[in-house]
Amino acid sequence: MSPTRTRRAVAAATAVAASHGLAADDAVVLQASNRITLRLLPCDILARVAPPGVDSTRTEVELARRLALTGAPVAAPDPRVTARVHEHDGLDVTLWTHHAAVTTSRVPAPDYALALTRLHDGLRGIDLDTPHFTDRVAEARALVADPHRTPALSGPDRRLLADTLRDTERGIAEHDAPEQLLHGEPHPGNLIATARGPLFVDLETVCRGPVEFDLAHAPEAVADHHPAFDPELLRRCRLLVLAMITTWRWDRHDRFPDGHRQGAAWLDQLRTATEGSGSR
Repeated sequence: MSPTRTRRAVAAATAVAASHGLAADDAVVLQASNRITLRLLPCDILARVAPPGVDSTRTEVELARRLALTGAPVAAPDPRVTARVHEHDGLDVTLWTHHAAVTTSRVPAPDYALALTRLHDGLRGIDLDTPHFTDRVAEARALVADPHRTPALSGPDRRLLADTLRDTERGIAEHDAPEQLLHGEPHPGNLIATARGPLFVDLETVCRGPVEFDLAHAPEAVADHHPAFDPELLRRCRLLVLAMITTWRWDRHDRFPDGHRQGAAWLDQLRTATEGSGSR
């Protein structure tokens, strides 16, 4: 993480908070990847700082605002500030309610499944222009096809990812399953246990597709408590998601800590999963 990039993010976030009368004398960096997430104190507000002009940032704020009105389990924009993207020093800043995690343990599978079901119920009633999940698959396929953007991928691994992305996307389309708005990445890192119960965060990946695509991001035990899904479609979605997240780790611009090591481990999982499965 670049110190200059962090300083700019902190300065932008504190300036936006101060412009709304919120005291922000200290900033704690909670996450730094494509966006930087900060906890501002003493006003105790969560600030997310992104490069300018990212459409998903505006979509995320609007979606979270609407979902909060339905009572869906999401972290919402802070009510002390207008729910919108605030621009400062060439950066986009959004301000969110900070929810302290009540435990570092993962959310139990039954609670996870209930929260995901409630989220999907809330999303089902919202009409918002979003990408389709296949748009994200296309992004992954473009990365795999471009050695300049993924220079560390070997030839066999590149073929494995390309074949899996192509074949699983085709297999999912053949199911012709009902589609709706989805979180896009409701994995355990985007679900926090709070005093209000489990809450989903990071709605920037919202997309449209079958609910099995979202369920594929959750631990396998969550499906045992989910009310309805197609097992074969879920299997294909899990394979697709594994191929996608593996691809992101080989992007030369990926900022995931120790990304290549994680990417190599996921490639091993992908080889095992595809052997004899008929998915390639």
